[in-house]
Amino acid sequence: MAQVDMKQVKELRDRTQAGLNDCRSALMEAEGDMEKAVEIILKKGLAKSAKRAGMVAAEGVVATRVSQDGLSAVIVEVNIQTDFAARNEEFTTFVDKVVQAAEAAEDGADLGAQPFPGGQGTVEENRAALVGRLGENITVRRWQRVRVPSPGKVTSYIHMGGKIGVILGVKTGSAEVAGHAEVAKFLDETAMQVAAMNPPYLHAGEIPEADKNQQREIYAAQLAEEGKIPEDKRPNVIEGKLGKWAQEVCLLDQPSVLEPKKTVRSLLQEVEKAAGGSVEVVGFVRFERGEGIAQPQGADFAAEVAAMAGGN
Repeated sequence: MAQVDMKQVKELRDRTQAGLNDCRSALMEAEGDMEKAVEIILKKGLAKSAKRAGMVAAEGVVATRVSQDGLSAVIVEVNIQTDFAARNEEFTTFVDKVVQAAEAAEDGADLGAQPFPGGQGTVEENRAALVGRLGENITVRRWQRVRVPSPGKVTSYIHMGGKIGVILGVKTGSAEVAGHAEVAKFLDETAMQVAAMNPPYLHAGEIPEADKNQQREIYAAQLAEEGKIPEDKRPNVIEGKLGKWAQEVCLLDQPSVLEPKKTVRSLLQEVEKAAGGSVEVVGFVRFERGEGIAQPQGADFAAEVAAMAGGN
């Protein structure tokens, strides 16, 4: 059986909130495969909440910019080691320049290789120079763009000073619809919905079949573990659970955080009636600062490890 170290146990604990002994057992059963261990925890019903990304650790900011024509927007994450340095004027100026570079870049381009707006050299060269001046590591981690056809409109939303950023776009039946106040309101509120609820998909048609099958396996294992429902009844129960899961992970099918009795889709239909034309959500991107970056081990975890060791 594979050897499991405490770093792996902590990562699994952070992702599932299951107990340390359960995490260690799951990792041993999975022979050190983290994703298999997450599935084992889920199937045994031991997870309080499972995260596909790691714990947030990095400081820095998520920033956005909407183009002048309102048909595209970019979102960028730039990380730095401490919150104090993230408020430094030189760092915030650098972030603004990186966003400008993203706006001028081709989709998928390496931002580090782009010319530094209003200065000399590349983004990467200016990043390295700023690291030397501030004494902290800086990473231009990722960026993305949402673009919509004309007529259409995009919006951006920044939460908690750059902890979370969202860009979202719609295409519309006419320029008049794109400029309607109800469409602007829907865009703003839906961007906040994305920030709050973090849906991975726009609608059920986007969910890969492999993800659905994986979820079916998890529900099947949970039902088998509970043993309360006869085996011949489980397929229908599993499909019912899968339908509820799809509503949770798809933006258009989620209950609105502002009007919980309505879904985002039903609110969109109301907006179409009010604006007098079609409105279709094209896509969205949500970045959360530091998501997926491992967090340093803290005192609470060390104490829990000591307690676990003492119990062996």
